[in-house]
Amino acid sequence: QIQFGESGGGQVQAGGSLRLSCQPSGFIFSSYGMGWFRQAAGSEREFVASVWNDGKTYYADFVKGRFTVSRDNEKRTLSLQMSGLEADDTAVYYCNRMRSQKVHFGDFWGQGTSVTVSS
Repeated sequence: QIQFGESGGGQVQAGGSLRLSCQPSGFIFSSYGMGWFRQAAGSEREFVASVWNDGKTYYADFVKGRFTVSRDNEKRTLSLQMSGLEADDTAVYYCNRMRSQKVHFGDFWGQGTSVTVSS
């Protein structure tokens, strides 16, 4: 049974920071690129960032240097450090395995963690 265990979401003011974490189980963490996606109310789910075992990272254009994605294979943990948050960042954020730079693997999604940015 695959689980992603997203956490760290919350409410912040515009310009603030949050650190999201994902500690998944049910697959070999180190065998996959890992990434973050988000879905705002009334919108389609979209790619945010991914990180691979060769150290390469990929980001959506809207990130614009504000987010940093990282992974710790020993702890089987994926993180997203978010700063300079904007109202448009309000969404539920999901962790998932990656098939390619910006595309998830499979068709299973966890519960996610909610981020609300206010001003």
